[in-house]
Amino acid sequence: MTVMSYRQAINETLRAEMRRDDRVFLIGEEIGIFEGSYKITAGLLAEFGEARVRDTPISEEGFTGAAIGAAMLGLRPVVELMTINFSLLALDQIVNHAAKIHGMFGGQSSVPLVIRTPGGGGQQLGATHSQNVELYYAFVPGLKVVAPSNPADAKALLLAAIRDDDPVLFLENLALYNTKGEVPDDDTVAEIGRAAVTRPGADITVIGYSRMAALGLEVANELAAKEGIDAEVIDLRSLRPLDRETIVRSVRKTHAAVVLEDDWLTYGIGAEIAATISDGAFDQLDAPVRRVAMAEVPLPYAKSLETAALPSATDVETAIKQTLAAVGRLR
Repeated sequence: MTVMSYRQAINETLRAEMRRDDRVFLIGEEIGIFEGSYKITAGLLAEFGEARVRDTPISEEGFTGAAIGAAMLGLRPVVELMTINFSLLALDQIVNHAAKIHGMFGGQSSVPLVIRTPGGGGQQLGATHSQNVELYYAFVPGLKVVAPSNPADAKALLLAAIRDDDPVLFLENLALYNTKGEVPDDDTVAEIGRAAVTRPGADITVIGYSRMAALGLEVANELAAKEGIDAEVIDLRSLRPLDRETIVRSVRKTHAAVVLEDDWLTYGIGAEIAATISDGAFDQLDAPVRRVAMAEVPLPYAKSLETAALPSATDVETAIKQTLAAVGRLR
């Protein structure tokens, strides 16, 4: 094991995969000399050259489309979109082409493409640069969508994404880039579509992904230490495919659930998880599923307002306690 940051884990994984497979190349805006807006591609141009670290003009639709074509011809491109907000400019290429080509042409062509992109609030980047629009992609058959919450999963899921023959959206949260953790030195590849139980427990199930999975685990550990509340925490890791089996199995054990997401509540991923619980464990629930999400506003630039709009540790703790109190199980 090596302790490294989430940012380093992605950088080192890209380097290792480019050394392992010369079909892997990177393409995006300012990823070469500038080494990416968040320095994820640091040192890669110097090692692999311009043919494999391709700086592009500001044209998300254009270079995403070029990467799709390269993937169809046998290469394994890794696109960097500067922020998930800009992915909306490439939406037609991602949704109408990358996601559909394999099925539309009877399996004659695959699109082994990875689109890496950061998102999330808390950085005072304003309403148009602080969004979590992963829901748009998790909605689309033909795409796979993963969202690691820690450095080890960042490595394991990126390995899986690059080696997958289908297009994969690899979502990074800006708030996680400097977080650190142990990363296996071996070539452990995650299974896309498999959630992780990051904390076993018996009182209530807490379900989240990306930053909210990390926050949920932090709150659960504090509640266990201070108040004896034994929460089970599930890190979804993959939004499409969604590991419904692990969610249902946990709720059938704990009989209560809180769902966490960094996005707006209405029509969100939390709603899909709540429906999954209703389908598979309704008869085992002691209380309604509670959801914690962002305020339904464009995220403000002002720091105090931005902080107030984003879900916090206090919000998570309150939701857990209110759910347990509703069924008389709060110690």
